[in-house]
Amino acid sequence: MAVGSAINPNDAIPSAGKVELLFFGQLKERLKCDKLTLRITEPLSITALKLKLVEKNPHWKAWLEERDVLCALNQTMSSSDEIVKAGDELAFFPPVTGG
Repeated sequence: MAVGSAINPNDAIPSAGKVELLFFGQLKERLKCDKLTLRITEPLSITALKLKLVEKNPHWKAWLEERDVLCALNQTMSSSDEIVKAGDELAFFPPVTGG
């Protein structure tokens, strides 16, 4: 690195500020998205993160806010008040029905 060159903090830690989002099952089909990288500036609850997604994609509201979507934060089933930080992975699943 050249002396005096600016250091971008995101270059040092590739996941800084980014959350990997995964969508499964009917959600993946309805949202037409299987994965997405979202940049966040501070830790957010899963509920706040879903609101952020709906702001960017208003047609997702019916699927992310109005249904009982299941979430796994870093591969652990989580409630909507869990906190998501940079570098985390958050997966969304449609509600499970039995037969």
